[in-house]
Amino acid sequence: MTKLRLYDTYERQIRELVPLKDNDIGLYACGPTVYNYVHIGNLRTYIFEDLLRRTIVHAGFNLKHVMNITDVGHLTSDADSGEDKMEVGSRSSGMSAWEMAEFYARSFKEDLQNLNIQMPDIWCKATDHIKEQIAFVEDLEAKGYTYRTTDGIYFDSCKLDNYGFLARLDVEGLQAGARV
Repeated sequence: MTKLRLYDTYERQIRELVPLKDNDIGLYACGPTVYNYVHIGNLRTYIFEDLLRRTIVHAGFNLKHVMNITDVGHLTSDADSGEDKMEVGSRSSGMSAWEMAEFYARSFKEDLQNLNIQMPDIWCKATDHIKEQIAFVEDLEAKGYTYRTTDGIYFDSCKLDNYGFLARLDVEGLQAGARV
């Protein structure tokens, strides 16, 4: 097995990749929100993930690659406002949200094949894991890490002392409920 060194964003240094168990590495990749065709800017992400995947396998590790498909619950604004992109896309396409999600997920997978990007070992759709998502939010709520607004439940970044550390965000002085 070849030693593989990667940049550790948390520690801001290059470190050797060391499996947590045996020789097994897990790679989770956030997939597309399937309300429209992906574009080359979106696909750049998956080209990088494919390069990382191939490098990990080439180094001799066992890899399990999981990618999600967001087929519900993605708002039109990054400021957590607006309508669900799936609902907007459904109205404009004339397809049901289910038909549209399947159509664009299939198109995305064809794009990956055309670019010779290896498929993940596991595909998971957001709608297949709603119970788990609700349980996770309820757990965060029970521990006091959330706040409610008229449009939903949000993670309260003020409750976590080192929130923003990974991205090196300066969150000092933010008011409770501020969107980061």
